[in-house]
Amino acid sequence: MTTQSCVHIKKEWDIVAARQLGRSTAKNIGFSTVDQARVATAISELARNIYLYAQEGSICYELVEDTARKGIRVIAEDGGPGIRDINKAMEDGYTTSGGLGAGLPGVKRLMDEFHIQSSVGEGTTIKTVKWLR
Repeated sequence: MTTQSCVHIKKEWDIVAARQLGRSTAKNIGFSTVDQARVATAISELARNIYLYAQEGSICYELVEDTARKGIRVIAEDGGPGIRDINKAMEDGYTTSGGLGAGLPGVKRLMDEFHIQSSVGEGTTIKTVKWLR
């Protein structure tokens, strides 16, 4: 599957839609209910960050395969203010919204691969992958 499914994030309710589509996609790939929950939780965090900090963006999903495995890639993309200090944002407990500060470090722990690219004033792209065990 090279096609992507995407959810546009603009309203708070879109966070729920993104989570549901991600869980459904993970289930269709064959993930266990525990890993479906991990993927859905990571998506919730990514979508919430888009909603809180950028006001608008998208969460996209695609099946990824290599010679020995398959998984789900989740791409969170926005054109928001960007992250000024990525290293600080990746520290447990760091928050600028008054939340628990588990967002990005939590996403990194829940998924098997995590890549972030952000430019101040231009936005942020986060690509994560969860591999089927």
